[in-house]
This record gives sequence, structure tokens and C-alpha cells, in this order.
Amino acid sequence: MAENARERIALYYGSLSKGQKKIADYISENYERASFMTAAELGKEIGVSESTVVRFASRIGFDGYPALQKNLRETVKSLLTSVQRMDVTNANGDDDILENAFLQDIETIRQMKETISRDAFDGSVKAINSAEKIYILGVRSSAALASFAAYYLGYIYDVVLVNTSSSTDMFEQMIHISDRDVCIAFSFPRYSTRTINALKFARSRGAGIISITDSELSPIAGYATHLLLAPSNMVSFVDSLAAPLSLVNALIAAASLERKDEAHKRFEELESLWEEYDVYSVTGEDKQ
Repeated sequence: MAENARERIALYYGSLSKGQKKIADYISENYERASFMTAAELGKEIGVSESTVVRFASRIGFDGYPALQKNLRETVKSLLTSVQRMDVTNANGDDDILENAFLQDIETIRQMKETISRDAFDGSVKAINSAEKIYILGVRSSAALASFAAYYLGYIYDVVLVNTSSSTDMFEQMIHISDRDVCIAFSFPRYSTRTINALKFARSRGAGIISITDSELSPIAGYATHLLLAPSNMVSFVDSLAAPLSLVNALIAAASLERKDEAHKRFEELESLWEEYDVYSVTGEDKQ
């Protein structure tokens, strides 16, 4: 069975009704816009009923229209340029960007909460706590996630190596990775070929891999020892990463909880150092 919606359309096209062929033609020519339209909106645009759109989705092998729309969106996010992302946002024209951005983030976190694999999450925590070294990869928009994870894991674990470079330095920094280590990798549309190739290398060295990405169709999903899925959305040309950041928070908290005595001792030492060297401002006190 073809995985891509456009491939399924081509596969089933000859057996579609006249109305369904109109839908197929529209999606094939306007898949960017179609991926953000409801079944009712798509039907109105083409001149067919909403029920025809729903039947079309089932006819080409999807469990209803939402599944077809999800597949289209995953394809779109991985292919659209920044300019095309802005054009799609403008075409769908929600004037209340603030409200829309909040609602999208709420929905992606809710979706992740309902679908996250507990086995993959627990396995990831175990892999982190049993690793000699923790490698963290994330470039471009995912660099913020990688840096955040490395910052907090660095408080608890002795060897945390973060790589947010898109250059060949990524491979040089990973040259010593082994089967005693774990690699946490972040990648969201548009997927970085550097991250994909780095994971291929890490896998060849036997390292455990925690892939944090948006879909099972993601190119880094196939390298995962533990696959953690966190939906992402587009807000204009911006990648909305609220859900993966929430997942990272949970992963750090769960991993450190298993080392709570060690973590407590380390933070006691750090608090003493921070106070001694005046690292943080004390609210209400005027320090010269």
C-alpha cells in the first residue's frame, strides 16, 4: 500500500467516480492548500458535497478524512519552502494569529498526550540513565530543542555532548560514539540531511538512538531504538515546537527522578557556587 496520499490517488484514480476524480485532481494540483482545508471547505471549493469528500478519503485507503488530511500535512511540511509556508498561511487567512497560534499549540500537546508511546518513553529514560555518554543532535530550528535538553541534562550527567552544527564538524564530534552511548536526535520539517546522516553513522557504531520527531514517516524514525513522536505545526514560516519542548521537559524530569539522590547532591553544590559567585540576582536586594 502506498503511504503518500498523492501516490494513493494515482493508484486508485481509475476506479474513482466523477466527483471523486474532481477531488483527486484538485488535491494533486493544490495539495499545499488542500492539506489545511476541512472536508466541508474542500467540498465547497470543488463543488461537491462534504460526504463525497469523506467517501473519497475512504476510497483511497484512509480511515476517514482526518487521516487523509494528516498525511497531506506531513508531506507538505517536509516539502514547503519558507515562502510557500507564508503563502499557505495567508491563503487560509486567519486574522487572529495570536489566538490561532495558541490553539494550535494546545491541540498538538493534547494530541501528543493521547498518542505518546509509554514504552518508548520509559525505554528512552532507561537508555539515558545507562549510557556512558549522551550525544544530542539538532540543527536549524531543532537546535533550540537540542540546546535546551543538553543544558538541563548537563546538570545531572557527567558527559553530555551537544551538536547543533550543520557542517561536517558533526561527524568529527561523534567519532568516538559507541554501543555504550545514547544519541538523542531532534528533527522536524524540513528535515536536515546532516541529522539523518549523523544518525546513520551512530547506528553503525551500535549506539542507542532516541529519535524525537513528528511522524513515523520522518526520515529519522527508521534509525530509532526508541521513537518519540511529537506533532509540530507551522505558524507562517515558523516551526511551532511547543509539543516537542513539552516532551523534552517530561523526559528530563523522568530521567533525573531515577537519579534523585545524585541530582539533589549536585544541585546543593551548584547552589553554593551560584551564591558564592553571585550568579543570580536576588529579587528585592540592591547588589552593588
